[in-house]
Amino acid sequence: MENSSLEFSSAYRRWLELCKDVAAVDINMGCPKSFSVSGGMGAALLTKPDLIHDILTTLRRNIDTPVTCKIRLLKSSQDTVELARRIEKTGVSALAVHGRQVADRPRDPAKWNEIADVVSALTIPVIANGDVFEYDDIQRIKVATGASSVMVARGALWNASIFSPNVKAHWEDVKKEYVRKSILWDNDVKSTKHTLKEMIMHYSCLEFPEGKAIIKSQNLVDLAKVYGDEEYYESVRANRIALDRHA
Repeated sequence: MENSSLEFSSAYRRWLELCKDVAAVDINMGCPKSFSVSGGMGAALLTKPDLIHDILTTLRRNIDTPVTCKIRLLKSSQDTVELARRIEKTGVSALAVHGRQVADRPRDPAKWNEIADVVSALTIPVIANGDVFEYDDIQRIKVATGASSVMVARGALWNASIFSPNVKAHWEDVKKEYVRKSILWDNDVKSTKHTLKEMIMHYSCLEFPEGKAIIKSQNLVDLAKVYGDEEYYESVRANRIALDRHA
């Protein structure tokens, strides 16, 4: 028991240190993926309001960092509103609502009207999520729901220029710039590959040579070769080494 207590104490201290480096802690209770639900995480929590309450109140009691939460719609708008009200009472700073139920598929339209029901029932900020694919959709969902802000998922994965009020950039240009930014910031290669694959699957096909090359890539060097950016990669690498030597 003593060792367990020491391990918990050490983990808690690390957690408190981590909280100093983040703006907020978000608990995703909306992920419908099987790996998440089967492990009792994500959308599986939507059927356990008591556990939701315990998780959020425990976080609020033990950390000064703002806590937010994301949920999906329940079987009825009334059920969703009741859960949202219970979440609000835990003291979270904001609530994100994805306008689909767990069983809904991405092709099913998001129910913005049910997000609006949650907005009307709460006093904390509500973040609207679902079917935002163009810059104009951001304002449309805010007007339709009354939400304080908007969360963008697939729309941003497919083309990050969705956030620009100017003409949407071509996805090929966005893709190449994303690879360069990943090299510059030394982004995790798995994360970079995931986003590239999402873009290609939406606009093209992974079975083409480019897609196959991305799948085979093991690191950022491999991705740089796919897009002819070996020289850029080496330049960034050389600058990074020079900075490390002078640190």
